[in-house]
Amino acid sequence: MPEIKKVALKGGKTRYRTVVDIGHEPKKDADGEPVVDEATGKPVMQRKQLTITRDTKTEVKNELDRIRGQLAAGTFIAPSKMTVAEWIDAWLTMKAREVEDTTLYMLRHTFIHAREHLGHVRLQMLTEDDVQAFIDDLVTSGRRIGRPGTGLAVSTVESLLSRLRECLGRAVARKLISVNPATFVKVSKQAKKNDRKNRRRERPWNVREVQTFIKGIEPDRLYAVLLLSLMGLRPAEVCGLRWTDVDLALGTLQTEKTRTMMGSKVVEKDTKTVAGERGLPLPSKAADALKRLKARQAAEKLAAGEAYADSGYVLVDELGEPLDTRRLRMYAYRLMAELGMRRVRLYDARHSCMTYLAVSGVPDVVLAAWAGHTDASFTKKKYVHPDVEDLRPAATAWDAFHSADESGV
Repeated sequence: MPEIKKVALKGGKTRYRTVVDIGHEPKKDADGEPVVDEATGKPVMQRKQLTITRDTKTEVKNELDRIRGQLAAGTFIAPSKMTVAEWIDAWLTMKAREVEDTTLYMLRHTFIHAREHLGHVRLQMLTEDDVQAFIDDLVTSGRRIGRPGTGLAVSTVESLLSRLRECLGRAVARKLISVNPATFVKVSKQAKKNDRKNRRRERPWNVREVQTFIKGIEPDRLYAVLLLSLMGLRPAEVCGLRWTDVDLALGTLQTEKTRTMMGSKVVEKDTKTVAGERGLPLPSKAADALKRLKARQAAEKLAAGEAYADSGYVLVDELGEPLDTRRLRMYAYRLMAELGMRRVRLYDARHSCMTYLAVSGVPDVVLAAWAGHTDASFTKKKYVHPDVEDLRPAATAWDAFHSADESGV
């Protein structure tokens, strides 16, 4: 039992105090840097202690017993003045070891709201009510740009909440807090209902619209790469495709690298997932279009001479400079406007593609592999959205059912 001392405070008040060991921590030098053992190269550890001060000796003993019991059970949480903002920064530092730079960039952007609203709160003082109030505020007035003071989309808030749960869950695992205050926080049903009612979402094209676009852009210089976007490749995969990834003799392509945007910076990296690194057979129309594009680029190179940038990418301008996802998107929007078509995200063409393949009877496992996913159920849940025309065969089947006589003929 550690010694319990009587201490006299200013004003003559007496209290009781003791110190208890609560584990070990790295020893730090005067600059706050960890001290390393020169022989082993490992951090030098020192005892971590907690001071207990109470009005009576009995209260000190009771608190000491409580802490020792929790230490034995592995449930002890050491008091800390760390704020939510400080923990977010620490968590992002840990995430940097697990994710790509582009993902880390998006995470930092995601946590802007949390830092502004909750960053000043001590992590150990953060409550479920605090988090719920924060989420409620986001869906009513969380927008910072565009229309400041209006609510964020429910999908955006739910994505942020999911990341906040993960962040706080890591704090629980590291025994900085005992429970995750975001575990049971949700966006209200009324907020979701209002969001569905008031927030206009542009539907992905249906099959007929995709076919209309394909026919309308056939004379365009970038017809081939737009076809690739309309057969299920992500825009970043299209932008990252090199001619060395395309085998026109075999009629196949390999997605190995992507070119995407991180703010205003273009980043080339590996595919989004391991499953994203895949080989795909080329439909004959896409293969023919790529052959014509390759021949055209050869003529453009000859005409430009030394001004031509021989980058090796499939998606380039007339001087061989590769296009990024933003330029591809704007290029597609211009074509949509010229054809008098609804403006939709080029990325959403993946939804149309997957829906068409699913309705056409392509097996789930093939559907997922084509999309670059490992989970077929995820592909169907997120990307397959049959519209009225896709459901037409069911109506035809009902006609046959209704027309049959009692004998079933």
